[in-house]
Amino acid sequence: MERVSDAPVLELSGVSKRFGAVHALTDVSLEIRSGEVVALVGESGAGKSALVKVIAGVEPADSGTVRWQGHAARIARPHDSRRLGIAAVYQDLGLCGNLDVVGNIFLGRELGTVFAVDEVEMGRRTRALLQRLSIDLPDLRAPVASLSGSQRQMVAVARALLSDPVLLMLDEPTAALGVAQSHRFLDMVEELREQGLALLLISRNLGDVKAVADQVAVLRHGRNNGFFSVHDTSEEQIIASMTGATDNAVTQRGVDDVEEGLA
Repeated sequence: MERVSDAPVLELSGVSKRFGAVHALTDVSLEIRSGEVVALVGESGAGKSALVKVIAGVEPADSGTVRWQGHAARIARPHDSRRLGIAAVYQDLGLCGNLDVVGNIFLGRELGTVFAVDEVEMGRRTRALLQRLSIDLPDLRAPVASLSGSQRQMVAVARALLSDPVLLMLDEPTAALGVAQSHRFLDMVEELREQGLALLLISRNLGDVKAVADQVAVLRHGRNNGFFSVHDTSEEQIIASMTGATDNAVTQRGVDDVEEGLA
């Protein structure tokens, strides 16, 4: 397994975002490191989606600072996020069911010239991406609509990996999957972590969180309400922080590194 870097790949500090009179995020901080899965959890309306949109550049923050690989950065639009090396797989996947696997992965980024698309090279790269994810799809030319839910999820992840991102955000990836499909998908998440990616997992399923995450960041009413080492924290503690039974929860990155700044 790749060693987790001491320095965060992405560091957010004091991030706030308003939508009219609604304070979606208030003074939020977050750190994600290479070779680490950070789970972002919270009840509905906690600010998870707003924070993902800020990181993706879909809805720029009103205030706060962003540091990327140790340097100050500005994410004002999706292009800025992609240029830094951030990719996202959203819950709706955004796949075209009538297109095949290769067509979906390279949609809008086709290889070749204005006169001809290089189908051979796109097929080769698609197979390499799927091999990286330990996915075996017998027919890359089958319409995506004919694939299972977990296979479609993995095609969406392969498409995100085409840009060779440093940070991959996964929005409720197992919400529509069965138990066996979820386990397979979480195995893939672990493989990506072992390859050194930084991963932000947005999930309401604490079973998934406990299975693959290293750290869990809790949002409540758009504010930090806990940052925990998954292996040293019970589900009950995480739920208490999510529901407000433990407001201003003490945050921790492990037994020897207790941080109170994000509470």
